[in-house]
Amino acid sequence: MVHFLHPLLWPRVLVLPDAQEDARGRGVVQVSGRAASSSRRAAGRPRRLPELASRPGRAPCSPRPPPPTTAREFEPLPPRGPAAWTAARGSPQTVPPSSSPQNPAPWEEASPYSLVNICLDILIANLEQWCSKRPDGTLCLPELWRFPHEIADQFLERMAWQGKLTDRTASIFQGKRTNLKRIRIQRSRLSAAAFTKAFCHHKLLEVDATSVDSELPAADIVHALQSSAWIQNNLQCLLIDSTSVPQNSRLLALGRFTGIRTLNVANVSFWNEDLASVSQLPHLESLDISNTLVTNISALLACKDRLRSLTMHYLKCLTMANRQILAVLRQLKRLLHLDISDHRQLRSDLACLLLQQEDILPSLVSLDISGGIDITDEAVESFLQQRPEIQFVGLLSTDAGYSDFFVSKQGLKVAGGANMSQISEALSQYRNRPCFVKEALYRLFTETISLSAILPAILKLVAIGMRNHPQDLPVQFTASACVLNLTRQGLARGMPIRLLSEVTCLLFRAMKNFPYYQQLQKNCLLSLTSSRILMDVPFDRLDAAKLVMRWLCRRENPKMQTMAVSITSFIALKLSPEETEQLQEELIMTVKELVTIVRQKTAENLDDVTFLFTLKALWNLTDECPSACKYFIENEGLAVIIQVLETFSVSVIQSRVLGLLNNIAEVRGLSPKLVSQEDLLRHLVSLLRSTNIEVSYFAAGVIAHLTCDKQHWLSRGLQRSDLLQNLRVTIENWPSSRCKMSALVTYRSFKAFSPLLGNFSQPEVQLWALWAVHHVCSKNPSKYCQLLVEEGGLQLVCDIQERGQANAQVRQMAASILEDFRMYFTSYQRPPQPQCSF
Repeated sequence: MVHFLHPLLWPRVLVLPDAQEDARGRGVVQVSGRAASSSRRAAGRPRRLPELASRPGRAPCSPRPPPPTTAREFEPLPPRGPAAWTAARGSPQTVPPSSSPQNPAPWEEASPYSLVNICLDILIANLEQWCSKRPDGTLCLPELWRFPHEIADQFLERMAWQGKLTDRTASIFQGKRTNLKRIRIQRSRLSAAAFTKAFCHHKLLEVDATSVDSELPAADIVHALQSSAWIQNNLQCLLIDSTSVPQNSRLLALGRFTGIRTLNVANVSFWNEDLASVSQLPHLESLDISNTLVTNISALLACKDRLRSLTMHYLKCLTMANRQILAVLRQLKRLLHLDISDHRQLRSDLACLLLQQEDILPSLVSLDISGGIDITDEAVESFLQQRPEIQFVGLLSTDAGYSDFFVSKQGLKVAGGANMSQISEALSQYRNRPCFVKEALYRLFTETISLSAILPAILKLVAIGMRNHPQDLPVQFTASACVLNLTRQGLARGMPIRLLSEVTCLLFRAMKNFPYYQQLQKNCLLSLTSSRILMDVPFDRLDAAKLVMRWLCRRENPKMQTMAVSITSFIALKLSPEETEQLQEELIMTVKELVTIVRQKTAENLDDVTFLFTLKALWNLTDECPSACKYFIENEGLAVIIQVLETFSVSVIQSRVLGLLNNIAEVRGLSPKLVSQEDLLRHLVSLLRSTNIEVSYFAAGVIAHLTCDKQHWLSRGLQRSDLLQNLRVTIENWPSSRCKMSALVTYRSFKAFSPLLGNFSQPEVQLWALWAVHHVCSKNPSKYCQLLVEEGGLQLVCDIQERGQANAQVRQMAASILEDFRMYFTSYQRPPQPQCSF
C-alpha cells in the first residue's frame, strides 16, 4: 500500500528568508538555474543556493528500490579549538567524549544503543516510579542506591540532553548517592538554589553550563561554585558560554578559582576588569572571550607564560589598534591555538596583518581566521610554511583555501568552503557559531545538489547544527535544504535508523518553530516524503500527524498540500486506532478537507497524483476508526464517492474507493447509510464482476459486511438475496486465494472478520471472509497467523471446519487455512495456542 514516492525537479538558486525583513517568508523566490553550476569558484565567494521545488507525481515505485552506489564517506573530524588543542599537549581534555549525546562517534549511529545507555534511559523515563518524594515535592533516589562518578556523570548528561533536568529532578543528585566529577547541563532550566543544592557539594573537576536558561545566570553559577572551598581550589574547567549576566554585574569572582585551566566566557557580559582578574589564575591555559565586552586584551600579558589557547572570535568591542593587538600576541610565545575569526561584515583586517608577520607565534598548532577580509591563498601558504607544526587553519568565509596546497599538505585540517572535506571540518569546528554554521551549510547544499553517495557522517553534522540553533531561521532553512539533498530518493535507505530518527524530529521541530516560512516548511515536507522515513524510522507519529494535518488544511500552496496529503496517508498507517481517535479536532478538519479535494478533482475530471493520494489518505484514516468514518458520512462523502465511481473507471481509483467503503461498512452503526444508497449498491454489483481481482475482492468485502446483518434489509430481503447470490458466484469464479494482487492487501487486525466468520446462516459471507484470511495468511504468515491466534480467529476457523452443518465449500476453505497454519507453525516450531484438531 506504499505508492507515493516520486521524482524531483531541482531548480538552482535559493534565496534565504530574512528573519526581520521578511516576517512571513514571502521573499523566498526561485531564480534562474545557471548560478550554481560549478562546485568551486576561483574567487572563493559564497554562492546563492537553489530553491527546492515540490515533487511532481510519478507511477508507483517498487517498495524496496536498491540503494545507490555508496561512495567513500567523509568521517566527521574531532572538535578543535582551545580545549582540543590544549588537550593535545597534555592538559585536561574538556571536550565531551565522542560517545556523549552531544558528540557521538560516527559509527555509533549504525550500532545498537549501549546497555548502559538503555538502562539509564529507562531509569530517566521512570524516575517517578523509582524515586521517593521529599516534603517540597522534589525527588530522592532510594537510600541504598550508589552511582560511581562515571555513571553519575553520564546519568546527569543524558537527563540534560533529554530535557528532563529540572529543579524537581536535579534533586536526585543531592546527598552522597551519586558521585559527580563532571557536570554537563547545557540548555537546562534550573534555578540557582536547585543548582547549589544538587551539585556544589560534589568534588567537581569540570562544569559545562553552556546556554543554560536565564533563571540560572552566570554570576549565580560562579557564586554557587565558590561556596565550596574544594571546588574553588580544584575545578579545572568552567564553560559558561552564552549564559545570562544581569546588567551591571561582574564576574570578578572567577579570579578565585585557582585550579582552573580552561575557561569559556564567550557570549556573556565579560569586561576588562573580569579579564584582568582571570588572567591572574595560576594554572590558566585555555581562555575563550569571544563576543564579550572586552575592549583591551593587554591584561593577557599577565598569563603570557602559561596561556596555550586563546579564542577571541567576534570581539566586536575591541578598541585597540591592530598593531597594539599584534604586540600583545607577539608576547604569547607559548600559544598553541589562536582564534581571531570574525563576522565578515565587520571588515576587520587583523588576520591579514597577522599573516604578514614573521616573528610571531612560533609554537602555533592551530590558527582560525575565518571571516577575515583580504585573506589570500598566497598569504596563508606563506604563513603556514614558516610554521610547519600547524595542523589546523580556519578559512571559512574568506577567499582562501582553494589552492592545491591545502589538499596536498599532509596532516593539515582546513575549515573552509572549497570542498566537502573543508565543509565537514567547518561544520564540526563551528557547531556552536550560527554565523559559520549557516555559511558552511550554504556550501554543503551546493556541493550536494547532484549527490549520489550516502554520507551519514555529513548528515549527522547537519543535525548537530539544527539541534544547536533551533531558533535561527537561516540555519534551520539551509539545514532543511541540505537534509533534502542528503536523503532524497534512495539515499535515505543507506542512512542509519537512529540518525534518520533524530533528523526527522529536528525537521518537525523546525516546522513548529517557523510555521509561517513556507519554503522551510516545503523543504521539511519534501524530506519527509520518503517511505524509508515514514515507515521504518521511529518518531512521534501522533504529534507529526497533528502538525501535517494542520498544514493540509491551510490551503496555502497546492504542491505542499499534495505532500501533506501523502505524508498523512503514510502516517495514518502507523497510528494505532487509539491514537487516531485522539486526533478528533484534526481529524474533523482533515476528513472535511480531503472530501473537498476529491469533490473538486472529480468535478474537474482530474485524476492526478493529489487525487490518488487523497483517496489513499481517506482509506487509511478510516481504517478501524469509526470517528473518521462518521465524519466522512457527515461531510456528504458518500455522494462524492458515487460521483467518483461514475466519473472514473480506472482500477486503481476503484480499488481505493472500495477500500474506503470497506472501512465504513465495518462500522455497524454506519452500514444502514450505505444500504440506503441505491446508486452505490448498483455500482457495487457492477464492480463485483470486474475482471480486476483486486477491485472485485474489495467490492465483495463491502457486500459481505453489508449483508451480514439482516436488520438492515427488513423491507428488501429479495435485494439482499440477489447480492448474496452474486457474491457466491463471484467468489467461485475467483482464482486460488493464494493468487497475487496488484497491491498487497493489509489489515491491522481480524476484528472485523469475527462477525462474518461466525455467520453460519450466510455461507457466502463466511466464504469471502475465509478467502480473505487465507489470502493474507499465505502472503504474510509471520504477521497474520499470529494475529489469527491472538484475536481468536483460529478458533472460529476451527469451529467452521468441525461443524457438520456448514456449507461444504466453506468447510473446504477452512480446512485449507488450518493446513497452511499447521505447516507454518510446524516449520517454525511454534505450536498454535487454541486446541483444535487439524
